[in-house]
Amino acid sequence: MSLAAVKQAESNLLVSTYDRYPLLMKRGKGVYLYDADGKKYLDFLSGIGVNALGYGHKAVTRVMVQQAKKVVHLSNLFFHDYQSALAKKLAAISGLDRVFFSNSGTEAWEGALKFARAYAQAASSNGHKPKWRVLAMENSFHGRTFGSLATTGQEKYRKPFMPLMPGVEFVKFNDVADLEKKFDDTVCAVALEVIQGEGGVQPVTKEFFQVARNLTQKSGALLIADEIQSGLGRTGKWFAYQHYGVQPDLVTVAKPLAAGLPLGALLASNKVASAIHPGMHGTTFGGGPLACAVALEFLNTIEREKLLKKVQETGKYFLAGLSALDKKHGSVADVRGAGLMLAMELDTADHAKAAVALMRDRGVIINRTHDTTLRFLPPYVITKKNVDEVVKKLDAVLSEIEAGAQKPAGAKRRKA
Repeated sequence: MSLAAVKQAESNLLVSTYDRYPLLMKRGKGVYLYDADGKKYLDFLSGIGVNALGYGHKAVTRVMVQQAKKVVHLSNLFFHDYQSALAKKLAAISGLDRVFFSNSGTEAWEGALKFARAYAQAASSNGHKPKWRVLAMENSFHGRTFGSLATTGQEKYRKPFMPLMPGVEFVKFNDVADLEKKFDDTVCAVALEVIQGEGGVQPVTKEFFQVARNLTQKSGALLIADEIQSGLGRTGKWFAYQHYGVQPDLVTVAKPLAAGLPLGALLASNKVASAIHPGMHGTTFGGGPLACAVALEFLNTIEREKLLKKVQETGKYFLAGLSALDKKHGSVADVRGAGLMLAMELDTADHAKAAVALMRDRGVIINRTHDTTLRFLPPYVITKKNVDEVVKKLDAVLSEIEAGAQKPAGAKRRKA
């Protein structure tokens, strides 16, 4: 089918939830995508952080085919070979003890909220003061289900679905005084993204993170870390919290975990997991044999190919290239991030929107988040040559945008 035919079919049949790019993608190989016309695109978004090994990775594809021939799905009423092996691996790299598998990141986050409430109720039944409140962060994003929306600190996502889950109060991100003011003995959890992704790639400060840990430990509340976008190698460590020396009680992961197949996970300490018993939580599809087998191979591939070190080195190189553009271009307001979770903030939303389109015209896929921020989430396997290509094209795009901004009103901009 042509792009026009697919767009027409979708307009008649699908619920409109995405403002799609005008591209009909047909296949991917390595770090590239190819559209219906055969045009090649360097993918520096990787399915919003999902395709961390790029497209068609041989080891992952081999495991996917082999397992699909055996069994794709089993209900969680049965055992299979891969859940415990994957859980053991996740526990080892995270410093936590137990795992609940879900279908997605937002479901993992829902699980974290339920576990926090269950743990608080179990504690209160032992004579402790009841805790029920959750302190979440302004500018955060945790997903689109009701609990996730209730803890998402951006009104544009929350407003259409009010009222949401009660008991949530928002704290100014990285404002220690505001956190300390709003924290009391009724708080059962402090919930945050170690690096706010949808919020513009904003890292938590070391001081704020440590104060959150200290407050929760002292009161018996839990610290929940959303690592759905920043975890599993994206920042050059297995988890972004490992850059800070802070150990959360609950951690959520998803995106790259099963190399493109739907799989999320909630990682918990033994003390938290002890509050959950059969019947309190569950999933139909989470932790199936196909997804878990592929996820195990994904984690093994990161170790085998030494990709954490590669992410650190390539990320540092990419950040230096973006920082050079920051010094050169007046339209750049900031450059930030860690590893291969990087961002360039432009001076206006229109400029950011134009930059995404112009980069796409030049064969590079990125996206815009938080209106003014260009987000870069490339596969871990990119090379410095790929980075050079993106920086060079972004330099040209920013120059074109700035030249267009200086033209008189009504003047035509040249086409990319």
